[in-house]
Amino acid sequence: MNGDLTPLFNPSGVAVIGASQQGGKLGAAMARSLAGFPGTRVLVNSRNPDPAAGVFASVADARAQTGADLDLAVLCIPASACASALAEAAAAGCRAALICAGGFSEIGAAGEEAERALRQVVEETGIRLLGPNTSGFFVPRQGLTASFVPGAALVPPGGIAVVAASGGVNHALSFDLANAGNGISLGVGIGAGLDVTAADVLDHLAGDPETTGVALHLETVPDGPRLVEALRRLSAEKPVAALVVGRTDVGDFARSHTGALATSWRTTRAVVRDAGAVVVEDERELVDALTALSRVRLRPAADPGLGIVTAQAGPGLLLADRVGADGVRVPELAPDTQAGLGDLLPPLTFQRNPVDTGRPSETFPTLLETVAGDPEVDLLAVYALTEPDSVDLVAAAQEAGLPAAIPAIIAIGGLDEEVREARALLHKLGVPTVTSPSAAANAVRALVADARSRAERQGGAKPVVGIPVPSGPLDEHAAKTFLETLGVRTPQRRACGSRQEAHRALAELGGPVAVKVLDHRILHKTEAGGVSLGVRTPAELDTALESIGADRVLVESMAPAGIDLMVGATRDPVFGPVVLVGLGGTAAEALADVAIRLAPVTAANAAAMPGELAARALLNGWRGGPVLDRREFGELVSALSGALAASPGISEIEINPLRLTPDGLVALDAVVVRHEEEDHA
Repeated sequence: MNGDLTPLFNPSGVAVIGASQQGGKLGAAMARSLAGFPGTRVLVNSRNPDPAAGVFASVADARAQTGADLDLAVLCIPASACASALAEAAAAGCRAALICAGGFSEIGAAGEEAERALRQVVEETGIRLLGPNTSGFFVPRQGLTASFVPGAALVPPGGIAVVAASGGVNHALSFDLANAGNGISLGVGIGAGLDVTAADVLDHLAGDPETTGVALHLETVPDGPRLVEALRRLSAEKPVAALVVGRTDVGDFARSHTGALATSWRTTRAVVRDAGAVVVEDERELVDALTALSRVRLRPAADPGLGIVTAQAGPGLLLADRVGADGVRVPELAPDTQAGLGDLLPPLTFQRNPVDTGRPSETFPTLLETVAGDPEVDLLAVYALTEPDSVDLVAAAQEAGLPAAIPAIIAIGGLDEEVREARALLHKLGVPTVTSPSAAANAVRALVADARSRAERQGGAKPVVGIPVPSGPLDEHAAKTFLETLGVRTPQRRACGSRQEAHRALAELGGPVAVKVLDHRILHKTEAGGVSLGVRTPAELDTALESIGADRVLVESMAPAGIDLMVGATRDPVFGPVVLVGLGGTAAEALADVAIRLAPVTAANAAAMPGELAARALLNGWRGGPVLDRREFGELVSALSGALAASPGISEIEINPLRLTPDGLVALDAVVVRHEEEDHA
């Protein structure tokens, strides 16, 4: 299929099929929206053609009578008529089409038939189709508004592209971005995504010189690997901020902790971040992120330093507090920097970072330049109220050499009219400007996350497919034996097929031991009553064996106390192999405190995953406890993820718990699930 979306987003001519004279109908609204298009626009209405008024019976007639190239067909007709009209448009030379209407698979059998017919036309003709079920798209710099939403034609041109699953969200985000002083290069709602998907549009934007940043809104992902590839290509050149919806979608509860925690929302967010996008929490944060990212981008860095300059202490404290909570480094300024500031500021002001100016004065530009020049500062964040008698922020930024000297965010407080004027001037300089400390913090977080992500991806090491899982069913003993080949430590143990073998194992290992049912079909042994812990004597062993009541058991040395983690590698139905880490046991499900990566993952990338957990303090010697060796952990997770990638017949590998002890990591339980076992469970 032709991947070029130029006929869709940059057509030389547009045909509106189903154009109507009745003002309330979609065809009439779309004709009005496209009236400002500087290229050729023709109207098609097979029931009421009027060539003298520019209304033709078909696209072919319009082309024959006007001689115009009509690249794009906009269909404003019922779903049942769309397939035949699309075929006719393709035959008449249209290479792209937009269908806004609903009435397809979402309404049941009748709609499914209409959708199948559409797919067939797309496959047979190669025409690119956006929709159905979307409110359209717009390209402001071209005067192209293929949208029936009032106000879309007023969105100013600029550098931010909006790629949204929903046509309504596309418009809402574009309006919000415009209200924040930004312009739009392309705003598109994917809708049903029958042909053109978000990944297709991302690939198109990678080659668009007008686009400097991309806002991505995702609901469902039809092709995970395709989206990942497109995001990786685009984010290497241009920043992407992504908003993923579906937080409350937990799906079908899986049979394991890993599957239960790797919900579509959680996995999509992690994978999109892994592919290079900055993931945001809501639409407000997305606007703040793109206001910054579309204008400045930090150099790749593992831990960029932020310099804060505030003309008012209170708002500056709000900003500092928030970025600190976000994990952004605010380094103490170098002695030479502080000495320079001491010559510019009253002695009572705080000057180590954040820098409080008291009330800004004529020294403000030099002060900005001084902080920007500190060797530990990679990004400057400034807050000031609009006080023309005290400081001209635009002139100060220019005198300080922003943003050429250093990437900077400026937050201005004041009345809308004053702020809007200053913001417009600063944006012309290339300095992203917002209107509150929290918005500045959002922008800072996005810039830092983007810099860290690019540094991580530039690390050089490539993930490798690892050792495949051996064939046949794997119970816990066999699973742990395999883990040992990956370098994972496990407790001493004996697989026992009789009471006599169990007693011999206890004698050899000494107490205390754990006694567990040994059956690859039982994944949750504790819930099945298949585990007895702390067994020390032969009598206690007999009691445990009676309680478990199984033919085969595992007798295993008890591990010392520690912090329990879990590591799971599973096959996500959308994105394929992923690896997940989090707290062990039931805490993982209760708190959903996990980090996720695509598999296979490099050891360095995996080593960073514990740092994303809210419970990470527990792994750093909390109250004298053990300290996680990040390198050891990264190698273990990388090996596990590589094993899944190397084993097509395996659906899941899980270690839960993986105990952090004073002597390192020990796998206390292990599960390997094959596809056929999952099907027959």
